[in-house]
Amino acid sequence: MPPVKMYCTAVCPYCIMAEKLLNKKGVSQIEKIRIDLDPAQRDEMIRITGRRTVPQIYIGERHVGGFDDISALDAAGELDPLLAA
Repeated sequence: MPPVKMYCTAVCPYCIMAEKLLNKKGVSQIEKIRIDLDPAQRDEMIRITGRRTVPQIYIGERHVGGFDDISALDAAGELDPLLAA
């Protein structure tokens, strides 16, 4: 399973839902980067993703977006193969 990295904050409901979906898919480890604790990480997230909202999720080297994006991938049957790569 490729590594999963998620830019998040402590109180973001979409971050929590994304983590639950990933856990349901068998992801046991998520590298969480808390942008609410480190403003430099927020700037880095915006620079590399072009987005300002959390969560921003990477599976391996691929930026898959936020909760709506991974939910859409799951609905389309594309999340499992991505996690199995």
